[in-house]
Amino acid sequence: MRILLLVLLFLSFAYSLALVLANNTEVGVNLLFSQAPTMNLGLLLILCLILGIVIGILLALLIFRVLQNKWEISRLQKANANLQEQITQANVVIDRQANAPTVEEAVYGATAVNVQDTTMHNAHPNGNVHEGASLIKQKRDY
Repeated sequence: MRILLLVLLFLSFAYSLALVLANNTEVGVNLLFSQAPTMNLGLLLILCLILGIVIGILLALLIFRVLQNKWEISRLQKANANLQEQITQANVVIDRQANAPTVEEAVYGATAVNVQDTTMHNAHPNGNVHEGASLIKQKRDY
């Protein structure tokens, strides 16, 4: 890579030297509001070429920065839309789960009941259980 850069630098220097030598006429430059001193036409061409290259590079960097920002904005908008869709899907799942019947409602129906052991109420103080003791269903008190 360094060799390629050195070759390009040498070629541009050789071209500039040939341009100056081929165009050795002295010319005056009128800048509309002022007059530049007379200079070699080849040197003037090289200065204009360098100035054009510098301005072109600066504009290219500016345009690239603008395009890079547009690409970033587009990417972020797509990511935002994707996240909004995920939020919507998550809200649908949450609503579905919130409105879904509980296990007790699914097993016992719309009036969820709690099965409690009432044998302790029918038990004697010595720990014996009446033979008539049974399990009963009672409605939950919330």
